[in-house]
Amino acid sequence: MRLFKQLLKKNRILIVLLSVLLGTTTFAQALDGTEILLQVDKNLNPESYEMYRKLINIEPDGTKKEFVLYSVKKGQDKMVALFLSPASEKGRSTLRLNDNMWLYIPNVGKPLRITSLQSVVGGVFNNSDILRLDYGAEYDVEGITEEGDFYLLDLKAKSNAIAYDQLKMQVDKKALVPTTIECFASSGMLIKTLYYKEPKDFGDGIVRPSVLETDSPLYKGYKSAMIYAKITKKELADEVFSLNYLSRVDELR
Repeated sequence: MRLFKQLLKKNRILIVLLSVLLGTTTFAQALDGTEILLQVDKNLNPESYEMYRKLINIEPDGTKKEFVLYSVKKGQDKMVALFLSPASEKGRSTLRLNDNMWLYIPNVGKPLRITSLQSVVGGVFNNSDILRLDYGAEYDVEGITEEGDFYLLDLKAKSNAIAYDQLKMQVDKKALVPTTIECFASSGMLIKTLYYKEPKDFGDGIVRPSVLETDSPLYKGYKSAMIYAKITKKELADEVFSLNYLSRVDELR
């Protein structure tokens, strides 16, 4: 009887120790995932920068519509994009502050409120994709696994105002940048997949994918792509990211 009690006591101690170790491992994994996501954001975007990019919408018949944008971003929650072409869009600009977005159209009285799931250019990219903030600003890491040369991050939106409720992000272990991201609705439905391609050295320590492509089961046959031509670190005043400045964004170039 005494021997049985001693074994039972030892087993209880073992169970407690295992629980502590498992809890520590889970915590470490969650911490590592958060650090990886933080580094992904740093590799994709400097703290404050200006950028030139081309956005291309491709229809099922091969027809293309192209837009050229000049964009500036500061911190985790401020971004502005100015349309340089085509002529029909020139002078339009968009502003994002956290989850709030506006569209400025020359000769229209005041900026118009827009939502993350709308698209000012049509195509598969929505406003959230075009005015992308840091992933860590919008998502928490719920899980991390390793698969060969990649980390697989399961991300959950911090609020229901964010365009995608969940992301499954595949991250290159060596470069610590995304390769593919699957974007899901709260129902679990796949909305779109993002493909980061063609790493490029933009100078000043910025090495990241220069092409972002996307497709969606909701828009069969349609594709969109962003081609990043120039990314440069640039100090920007907070005034730039205000409704009153939207008509003056071209002055930054």
